[in-house]
Amino acid sequence: MALLAVFTGLALYLFHVSKATSYLGDRPETCVNCHIMAPQYATWYHSSHREVATCNDCHIPQDNFIRKYYFKAMDGLRHSVMFTLRLEPQVIFIKDAGSRVVHQNCIRCHSEIMTDSRLKGYNTETHAFRMDRKCWECHRETPHGSVNSLSSVPWARVPVPGPVTPDWLRELMGGQGGEQR
Repeated sequence: MALLAVFTGLALYLFHVSKATSYLGDRPETCVNCHIMAPQYATWYHSSHREVATCNDCHIPQDNFIRKYYFKAMDGLRHSVMFTLRLEPQVIFIKDAGSRVVHQNCIRCHSEIMTDSRLKGYNTETHAFRMDRKCWECHRETPHGSVNSLSSVPWARVPVPGPVTPDWLRELMGGQGGEQR
């Protein structure tokens, strides 16, 4: 029984420290809970998409509730394992499943452009050329710009995650806690 209480306590503490409830919402600041996402957040923040779309509007399926949260759970689990085990690359690239979702969401939001007869051209070859490609083959800088590091947006202000050390432990250590506030 005591062992169950210890594991339950550790699970609840891990749930709190990882800010797990923040991932249920759509706030873009959640994406910088992991430091490696700072360039993506900063470049999105300085783009025109910031006015109309959050990270989840583009990177999470929007066709139904179940698919949305299933995708968030699977992607989040993969991210948490990678970050916990320090397997994350310094320059991140979108996976195939995420790439398909982003492309579907581009079309979802910009469908009027895709179907506007004035943009189709005078022959079907032009239309097929436009429709059979990923949006970012032409729109490479949308919405993130050139994201290689924070140097791509050197003056960007990015929300910094707060300390994970509990207040009582920081006080016990004389206010140090090994983290900056």
